[in-house]
Amino acid sequence: MFRKLFLNHPASVGESYVEHFGVAGRFGLTMVIGGAGCMVHALLPFVFKTRGSDTVRALHVEMVAKRSAARAAQTQMTTVEYVI
Repeated sequence: MFRKLFLNHPASVGESYVEHFGVAGRFGLTMVIGGAGCMVHALLPFVFKTRGSDTVRALHVEMVAKRSAARAAQTQMTTVEYVI
């Protein structure tokens, strides 16, 4: 049960629990800061005009790059030929 709750998902994205905690925590904090910028923009439309979209775009680019790197590493691990 512990494994299912705490370890399966981080492992599925190629991270340990601690690594996943750091990445997810940083993503969350980045979203909170971007959201705060959006809230200020709602009140003062002349500031933070692109904060929300910039935040979403940057996080998306990072997530896609990480997925691609993880896929490439997995492919390499399964296709390596050993010569002894």
